[in-house]
Amino acid sequence: MRVWPGQPQPLGATWDGEGVNFAVWAEEAHQVMLCLFDAAGDADSEQRIPLREKSGGVWHGYLPDVRPGQLYGWRVDGPYAPGEGHRFNPHKLLVDPYARALSGQVRWDDALYGYTIGLGDDHRDPRDSAPCVPKGVVVDPAFTWGDDTPPRVPWHRTVIYEAHVKGLTMRHPDVPAELRGSYLGVASEPMLEHFTSLGVTAVELLPVHAFVAERFAVERGLTNYWGYNSIGFFAPHPAY
Repeated sequence: MRVWPGQPQPLGATWDGEGVNFAVWAEEAHQVMLCLFDAAGDADSEQRIPLREKSGGVWHGYLPDVRPGQLYGWRVDGPYAPGEGHRFNPHKLLVDPYARALSGQVRWDDALYGYTIGLGDDHRDPRDSAPCVPKGVVVDPAFTWGDDTPPRVPWHRTVIYEAHVKGLTMRHPDVPAELRGSYLGVASEPMLEHFTSLGVTAVELLPVHAFVAERFAVERGLTNYWGYNSIGFFAPHPAY
């Protein structure tokens, strides 16, 4: 795998039509490894690529052979001193905070924790967390807007409708069953007719960025319905 120096900006994985620039901020790190996975996100397929370039606390590299759809994550090594705020642990796969999309979900396991459960913060856990962690996805940001233009509704005529993606559409009888609970369901013709009949000019959605259900909830067969537990602010929630 060819690795060129790349650029420290923008952060995350950026496809430019010819290759992908990867950049992540880790000022105190001693080593940063870009981890690539196959299309299924299989932990056994992991390929670790050490980044050599560091600019202003940002580690970066450009991979001319990587394409959109590539799954990836980070491993970062450095001091492990919880009392000083350092919890580096290269055994743990990290989700890119700037990922534009995520593949997979958190699978709760003690291996996700940086320290060994039962032994306290001072014991860095050696188990690999990759099988339990969602992977970032390199995306192609290009989009053809056609003749779409902003509606530019003046503020004094604006009516905002706040809604939950799933709750808004899951039981709506006119939304096609296969679209209920999804982003496409919100944009379906029955919902557009509903909004316009109410005089709504803008829809404000409750959290739509990728979030995780807390362990205690999952172990009780529950989930985080509202989405206020973000794991990726720049990635849409995959379940929608």
